[in-house]
Amino acid sequence: MNLDPALLAIIVCPHDHGTLLEVADELVCQTCKLAYPVRDDIPVLLVDEARQS
Repeated sequence: MNLDPALLAIIVCPHDHGTLLEVADELVCQTCKLAYPVRDDIPVLLVDEARQS
């Protein structure tokens, strides 16, 4: 995954505003543990697209 560090510094989990961490090809919220997919280096921050990690 090739996400810009500046982008990662400003995006948060849309569910609970928790911090997102890069894990494989997903962004995982530290608080609620929802995992959001990253498709073509674009984070898909939709709660309906997330899975529980």
